[in-house]
Amino acid sequence: MGDLLLCGDAVVRSADALLRANGGRAALLRMPAPAVAGNDAEQLGLTAPQFQDAELSPVLFRRAESATTLLVSASAVMAVVGSLKFNSAEVLFETAAGVVIDEVLYAIVSSVASVWDGEPYSYCLTLRAPDR
Repeated sequence: MGDLLLCGDAVVRSADALLRANGGRAALLRMPAPAVAGNDAEQLGLTAPQFQDAELSPVLFRRAESATTLLVSASAVMAVVGSLKFNSAEVLFETAAGVVIDEVLYAIVSSVASVWDGEPYSYCLTLRAPDR
């Protein structure tokens, strides 16, 4: 059993190394900030929504005519899932306002996990560029 766990960790580390070697960079996952309890103006919708950014690294950004994708390390995603106390990566991506890359906010259209032996080692996010 211990060898199996080590193999799973090796797959995640390998995915991280491949993302870094192929131009890995950082992206920011834009999340809605938690609501402030007891703030009447916020409860009435009188204040502007607040956001917080969480760094995802390493990532690989690919922009093509047919699709814009972001390959994200599962270790980076799990760190954000844990720090923001989400139940899963899927809920995290559904809740996010988008991904900021080069100061441009891209909407997340879909997310797919690449899985080995039941554990994700990377995520592929399909992104939509903002309308200009």
